[in-house]
Amino acid sequence: MVLWWIGNAILLFVVLPVVIYLLNRVLAAMERIRAAADDILAGGVALAGELEDVPAGLARTDQVVRDVAVGATRYAGSVAKLLG
Repeated sequence: MVLWWIGNAILLFVVLPVVIYLLNRVLAAMERIRAAADDILAGGVALAGELEDVPAGLARTDQVVRDVAVGATRYAGSVAKLLG
């Protein structure tokens, strides 16, 4: 019976505080991860809001590329006539 009381005392004064300490560390790390994930989500939502103008910008860029290609083709044709 005495060994039973000694075992209970060891459990209460040694093992339980260690378990509580380790659990506290795990929960603190989990809270930091949750905060980082929330920040990432907020940044992703803000970035998604900035992407609304992308299709119009790409259409304008495509038109500029076509215009440059037409000009370059005309220039290359003129140079070919001069050199040929």
